[in-house]
Amino acid sequence: MHLDNHRLTSPEISNLWVHYTRETMQICVTKYMLKIIEDPEVHKIFVKALEFSQNHVKRLRDLFIKEAFPIPKGFSDEDVNLEAPPLFTDKFCIQYIHTLSMHGAQAYSLAFSCSIRQEIRDFYYQCNIDTMNLYNKSIEVLLSKKLYEKPPLYTNPDDVQFINKFQYITDVLGKPRALNSIECGNIFFNLQKSMVAKGTFIAFQQVGNDKEVNQVLQKCINAANKHIGKFSNLLLNEDLHSPRSLESEITNSKIAPFSDKLMLFHSGFLVAVAVSYYGTAAVACLRADIAMGCEKAIMEDLMLLASFSKTMIKKKWMEQPPESNDRKTL
Repeated sequence: MHLDNHRLTSPEISNLWVHYTRETMQICVTKYMLKIIEDPEVHKIFVKALEFSQNHVKRLRDLFIKEAFPIPKGFSDEDVNLEAPPLFTDKFCIQYIHTLSMHGAQAYSLAFSCSIRQEIRDFYYQCNIDTMNLYNKSIEVLLSKKLYEKPPLYTNPDDVQFINKFQYITDVLGKPRALNSIECGNIFFNLQKSMVAKGTFIAFQQVGNDKEVNQVLQKCINAANKHIGKFSNLLLNEDLHSPRSLESEITNSKIAPFSDKLMLFHSGFLVAVAVSYYGTAAVACLRADIAMGCEKAIMEDLMLLASFSKTMIKKKWMEQPPESNDRKTL
């Protein structure tokens, strides 16, 4: 039997199911941003982003139909108000799409590595190309407009050196050793992502109409402030710069461009990816206090995700993921 005739595996099913919901959400956000963006260069990137997402959703629908698998509800035009006034400036929008392209590259690469069937590998292969295309275009615009903040620069070492004391990892009392380039890079890029996430939380809470959703968003803002403060101080103590915040790129609009369901789901997605990038930093950083700080941030964000799940279920907004057969009841 040809491999393509095999049934979908559990990772293939779960990735396709999750990405359908995320892609339909992204279509709503992209359509709205296309309505409010004034800069033609930024607008052009979002046109391409919408094209990519719509193509991905079409491919996903075709796969679901082919497999006689129920198409998830996801998000639709009911979840976006294209008549809402601008909630974000063009600067926020370009930072947003740049950050989301990084998240997409990570998710698509993982999905690709978990796929067996060729048509699904081909799908995620193309998704990776698309999101790298967005990354390239967005960073080019950020650089050309002098909006891109480069991480701290390090002087090239004179020669190759080896760590000869375990204290390099454990000596965190008093004045710890200087951050190495791996630690600095992880902290800076994670802070950039956190700034976009915090700005999104603030904007959504500002226009949100549901009291319970806004309470969860406030928890997100509090956690983001705590994590940004902690990791920014690590750079500050080394006389290194941190990325700038994006709160000033949010307008005073009080009219929601998205449904409360979409804003809660989107915020939960940003918290979930934060767990992922803190995990990457925790295993890459050699200073014990930084690794422990990342682990603590992960635990706090996991507790936040529990609040998201509880609220989504209470509101009957959470779709149930595909489940295995219960052999005991068959």
